[in-house]
Amino acid sequence: MDRVVLRALMALVGLLTLFVYLAGAVLSYAALRIVLTGPLSAKTVVAYLLVLTAVGGYLTYRFGTRQLLSEIRARPLTRATSPRLLDRVSLLSHHFGVAEPRVYVAQMATPNAFAMGSPRDSVIVVDRSLFRLLDAAEFEAILAHELAHVARYDGLVQTMAYSALRTVAGVVLLALLPVTLLISGFARSIAWVRGRPVQWTATLPGRLHRGVELLLVLVMFLLTLPLLAYSRRREFAADARAVEATGTPNALASAIWKIDRAAHRKWGFLSTLSVRGEDETAFTDLLSTHPAVEDRIGRLRTTAKAREERSGPNRKIH
Repeated sequence: MDRVVLRALMALVGLLTLFVYLAGAVLSYAALRIVLTGPLSAKTVVAYLLVLTAVGGYLTYRFGTRQLLSEIRARPLTRATSPRLLDRVSLLSHHFGVAEPRVYVAQMATPNAFAMGSPRDSVIVVDRSLFRLLDAAEFEAILAHELAHVARYDGLVQTMAYSALRTVAGVVLLALLPVTLLISGFARSIAWVRGRPVQWTATLPGRLHRGVELLLVLVMFLLTLPLLAYSRRREFAADARAVEATGTPNALASAIWKIDRAAHRKWGFLSTLSVRGEDETAFTDLLSTHPAVEDRIGRLRTTAKAREERSGPNRKIH
């Protein structure tokens, strides 16, 4: 008798669950219909989304710097402690036509350096280990690489691109919300009625729900690939501009190699110089924000050889 009562209660919970999900599906559908058939035209809705995307991306870009510096406990370098380094930063900034950035030092998980901000207001953060890892020419090459990113607004462009991707993902999720709620409601309800609520994904609607989720993941993955490819191109471009500024492609190649080796080729958060894994395959290359270290070094070595053939040894800016 107790078992019969328990199954009846579970069936009742299943029906209530279905009712709740159906209500959610109806309400979300009604909301979408109001948006689509309301007083605002499709162009106006798209315009609002574009504005929200731009504003959200800019705010993230503008105020994220301060939050990140606080999170990694970065400390600013001063001319009293690092006069020669900041003199080189000042000279490089003039070469790139950007305002002199603030330089911070932090203790990060891996040897690293990255830049944030715009040509008018930027910061460069370097890991403490770089001071013992790199010589003066290598350190200067790394600084030039980061300033090249600043000069081309690479951080802003990438932030805006990912903001747009988040907007697209949100719109797709909202558009499919009525369907996903309906499918999920039936899946969970059937699982309760069967007496196995935890195994709701094993039901036919549950498998359909998982299929929809996988489809969404695939769509977002495909939309992300162009952004990753763009990021890799900007790394090559920043390397090239750094070489133009310093005239030392071998120094930059050596710095990238040292940083990569010191990091033991591990994935590192905030890694702007090397984001690589131990198992390098075409698929991992496709998902990387940075080109293969070997490819970058190969290009730099080729550039160095070409420069030596044209004009002799590398020359630095003065």
